[in-house]
Amino acid sequence: MSSSSRKNSSNRLKIVLSLFALNSFFLYLYFTSQPDLHKHQHNPNHQTPPHNRKLILQSHQSPPENQRLHYPISKPWPILPSYLPWSQNPNVRPRSCEAYFGNGFTTRLDLLNSKFSLSSNGGINGGARGWFRCFYSETLRSSICEGGGIRMDPEKIRMSKGGEVLETVIGRSEEEELPVYEFGAFEAEVDGDGGRRLVDREFLDRYVPEGGVTNHPMHGLVGSIRLVDSSEFECSQWIEEPTLLITRFEYANVFHTVTDWYSAYVSSRVTGLPNRPHVVFVDGHCTSQLEETWKVLFSSITYAKNFSEPVCFRHAILSPLGYETALFKGLSENINCEGASAHDLWQTPDDHKTARLSEYGEMIRAAFGFPVDRHRFAKPVSGHNVLFVRREDYLAHPRHHGKIESRLSNEQEVFDSIKNWVSNHLECKINLVNGLFGHMSLKEQVRTIQDASVIIGAHGAGLTHIVSATPKAVILEIISSQFRRPHFQLIAQWKGLEYHAINLPGSFAQPEEVIERLSAIMRSLGC
Repeated sequence: MSSSSRKNSSNRLKIVLSLFALNSFFLYLYFTSQPDLHKHQHNPNHQTPPHNRKLILQSHQSPPENQRLHYPISKPWPILPSYLPWSQNPNVRPRSCEAYFGNGFTTRLDLLNSKFSLSSNGGINGGARGWFRCFYSETLRSSICEGGGIRMDPEKIRMSKGGEVLETVIGRSEEEELPVYEFGAFEAEVDGDGGRRLVDREFLDRYVPEGGVTNHPMHGLVGSIRLVDSSEFECSQWIEEPTLLITRFEYANVFHTVTDWYSAYVSSRVTGLPNRPHVVFVDGHCTSQLEETWKVLFSSITYAKNFSEPVCFRHAILSPLGYETALFKGLSENINCEGASAHDLWQTPDDHKTARLSEYGEMIRAAFGFPVDRHRFAKPVSGHNVLFVRREDYLAHPRHHGKIESRLSNEQEVFDSIKNWVSNHLECKINLVNGLFGHMSLKEQVRTIQDASVIIGAHGAGLTHIVSATPKAVILEIISSQFRRPHFQLIAQWKGLEYHAINLPGSFAQPEEVIERLSAIMRSLGC
């Protein structure tokens, strides 16, 4: 080989080695940063929380294999562009946006401490296995509670079985479906001092207040917990994975169920769960279409009455009622928060702004398998989707007659007028989507929402899906005089969405006015 050839080969080798070194450097940067992102999303405190450390110790004394209830594998948390760490910051200002929508549960109340310790040979020294604590929010006036070594006896919870097909329980009363607890319906394992209640009425009224809710289920559940000495604490079934215990009220209404989903999501994050928890419904409601989303958001769902005998939880989390979230309290309180991007808030914290509802909406979309990359929201090449959310008759629950209340008396006329306008609109391509949600699965509904540039509809529960809308979506709500309520204006505000309203003198809308407002919105979108 000539000297020039050797020189060229040497140069090529240097180039290849340089490119390899550069690529390795960037791979190193990528993989050293990615675990931190997962860590932020899986564990907001960047370390194993104290209660999880106890659970790891307790696993040395896990029940025999034949006593464990094998749930499906817990689902991981997805990576969400709007995620911000759910840190235990005691300095969160009351009535700030983070106090309302994030982790304002800053008052920690340790009611029962596990006394396990490691011996020198790696075994476990004796002590009480049960533990229980609550995190109280002064702003929301509610608590998230969690505990381990907890036994539930379904026979001591008075309610219907739950999970039935709707048509088989027509006419069943609501009272039959909501839980009433006997003392000892839930028990916590302790070392001595058995037989007494975990908490007294003063504690319940202070930290788990009933508010305006008759038969408040979390109040009743915590009040039913009896302490049981380890010598008497027996369980033939153990659930090892973290499990949310949830009681639903308006389980067939989208707005109220969205508040329940949000409360369950917040409870999971505040307690630092490394994966999505399982859910046990401590209620006797029949099945509804909305269970589809419960199943994708969390690792599994089960009804309490499905257990034929007492069951014990290694880690149970009690989620507050949906009525106690900011989504519901905002209807009666002035929650002065604006939606902002997580990126902006990370760079410039502002407790008058929040990205939590955007994070939550991304969680719903990601759970259904839809992409949530913030960079995908460019101008659509196939045209703008204008979604008209319709109100339809449907049988919601055993006490529902199947007929909805009309809030836009000429809805079909308005829809047909928009359809005609779209067909003659030549400036750009517009796709009018007929949002017949009553005939669509929840996954299809969420897909339709996320693909919409503009969402139009009369005031109604279906508009609650705007929590899953993309950041550039525009909302146009048509409001009759009898339903001037701020539900969807507030959600749009808290998500940072552009919002418009047409307030009607009655329930009849002039199609020309709707088209005029829509036309102005489309022009603002460059159409």
